[in-house]
Amino acid sequence: MSRSVQALPVVPDPSPELLQRALAVRRSATALGQLGDDQRRAAVEAMADGLERSREGILAANRADLEAAAADGLAPALVARLKLDGAKLDAAIAGVRQVAALSDPLGRRQLHTELDQGLVLERITVPLGVLGVIFEARPDAVMQIASLAIRSGNGALLKGGKEASRSCVAILAALRTGLAGSAVEPSALELLTSRQESLALLRLDGLVDLIIPRGSNALVRFIQDNTRIPVLGHADGICHLYVDRQVDVDQALAVAIDAKTQYPAACNAIETLLVHEASAPLFLPRAVAAFSAVGVELRGDGPARALGVSAAAEEDDWRTEYSDLILAVKVVAGLEEALDHIATYGSRHTDAICTTDPQAADHFLAAVNSAGVYLNCSTRFADGFRYGFGAEVGISTQTLPPRGPVGLEGLVTYRYRLRGEGHIAADYASGARRFSHRALPL
Repeated sequence: MSRSVQALPVVPDPSPELLQRALAVRRSATALGQLGDDQRRAAVEAMADGLERSREGILAANRADLEAAAADGLAPALVARLKLDGAKLDAAIAGVRQVAALSDPLGRRQLHTELDQGLVLERITVPLGVLGVIFEARPDAVMQIASLAIRSGNGALLKGGKEASRSCVAILAALRTGLAGSAVEPSALELLTSRQESLALLRLDGLVDLIIPRGSNALVRFIQDNTRIPVLGHADGICHLYVDRQVDVDQALAVAIDAKTQYPAACNAIETLLVHEASAPLFLPRAVAAFSAVGVELRGDGPARALGVSAAAEEDDWRTEYSDLILAVKVVAGLEEALDHIATYGSRHTDAICTTDPQAADHFLAAVNSAGVYLNCSTRFADGFRYGFGAEVGISTQTLPPRGPVGLEGLVTYRYRLRGEGHIAADYASGARRFSHRALPL
């Protein structure tokens, strides 16, 4: 019996026009990376000024995007991410200014060694070069990514989802208007507007140094499978909260409600609640009432249903990122079962424990292999702004660094610089000279 298979999009070669635009970003990024801290800081401040001057136009463009999204029946979770009201825009502009105020990530000497007299090695932080960032329904991501890119000396090719197209165009125009009066060339930032361009971006190896996808599991997987450019990002945000045997029930309930409902469309909202069987009879009835009061649908296993959860959880519920007011609930025999569940179904994003037992807390914090592991606080703190990064280009769940919210320090690499006085390797091979390998002050 045959079944139809949905054809994957073909990744085209970049057009001559796209190559020229990417090359212009590359050239501007090269110049940008050589600017001083004060110049890059002033440029980011100018970007914030440009956003403020264009505030009404940006809000109007977003309203038009929202109207089109409503007509197209866009999913509620995506609508929540798409919406950019006055308060959200003001917060985003404040985030841009916070990025400007951050310490310079460039030119930091990480290693300083005298290999021999007159032969000195340094390792210095430098920009990556050009970022290619693809995101869905997140117009505020343009502001976050652009400010972090410029502050860290990188150019950026940005591609937002079609549902946010008007907003992205208005925002980028405002940012480039701000840059026009600074030392940074506006061409360091470029917006891609078509599906063909976003696909062709994957073929720009040599011009783009890192691709950062922000969107669905399918988007991230497709990008990883179709480019030779390094990819930084995460697919799913399946976050857990484990309520331990020894627990402050009031505190755990407040954390659980916040972690699910403060912004359910976010990737750092919990999707599964694990409850120790000893605390479940006291905790779960109160949790059921509290979640019901704020409109959360609970789906539980057998023991959870016996304590008031009305709907049954299926196997797929443990693997699902709802991005909505839905929460899977499982009663576990203890900490080890909770750890095993997280290892099996988690996405290595952010997981938390509520407990008053110091040993259980330490074991959980050490055993969970996620980018963020929390004790007695909401998973919603997994955010670049809340971490003090000013903003983030995305969250990485890979085990190699950078992990978690990626801010300025995740957008730099390093370069070895060796200064000599006519030194040649043959002298050391023959034994005529010897290495001293003496550490020097950083």
